[in-house]
Amino acid sequence: MAFVGTSGFVYKHWADGVFYPKKLPQREWLEFYATHFNTVELNVAFYRLPSEDVFKSWYRRTPGDFSFALKGSRFITHIKRLKDCDESLKLYFKRARLLREKLSIVLWQLPPRFKKDIPRLRNFVRALKGYRSVRHAFEFRDVTWFDAEVFELLHEADKTLDVAVCMADWPSHVVKIPETASFIYLRRHGPEGDGLYTGCYPKGELQKDARKIKKWLSEGKDVYIYFNNDANGWAVKNALDVRKLL
Repeated sequence: MAFVGTSGFVYKHWADGVFYPKKLPQREWLEFYATHFNTVELNVAFYRLPSEDVFKSWYRRTPGDFSFALKGSRFITHIKRLKDCDESLKLYFKRARLLREKLSIVLWQLPPRFKKDIPRLRNFVRALKGYRSVRHAFEFRDVTWFDAEVFELLHEADKTLDVAVCMADWPSHVVKIPETASFIYLRRHGPEGDGLYTGCYPKGELQKDARKIKKWLSEGKDVYIYFNNDANGWAVKNALDVRKLL
């Protein structure tokens, strides 16, 4: 199945008709969003773990077939850098699991200057096996991680844990990412040359993504794609365009 959405849904510059109708109160934005998309990637959990009431509210306000992708806590990825995270993972998932069956994936985005550390990655993946009811994706931002040893580790881990390498279009990432899992996770941060989180992807780029997604779907893979170019509502436009192409 294809899951197409945006990275976040609470942007004031999406109001007043850019995406959300004029006079629609912010407390109703998620419900409106969920009438257009079947998934959302939430970055808020990266900065601060929301309260139990917030997680319960997200669950209650979305349709039964809606899917949430949560960004992993920066305390785990950026401060502890994947080391000795058992207690932090317990706290994180105690809250995150309040999304119940709607929690599909947790995205673990590593810091840009965190270099490849195989023992640390192996131990962290081992710890994640306690949370195998959820899929996991790693977004590596230092080029040293784009390495056969890393890909092989995650491919082996995928036999007992759904874990993939995120395919993101960071400007510095020119390496072809192998498919290590039974699902695909794509992040679109903005078209080349326009800067991060801005710009509108041209039709040709979206058609290329759509062709790849159709291929993966034909192979029985689930595909998740999130647009993060929130400026001027481009993320919404591009996500809607991809949905139409599928």
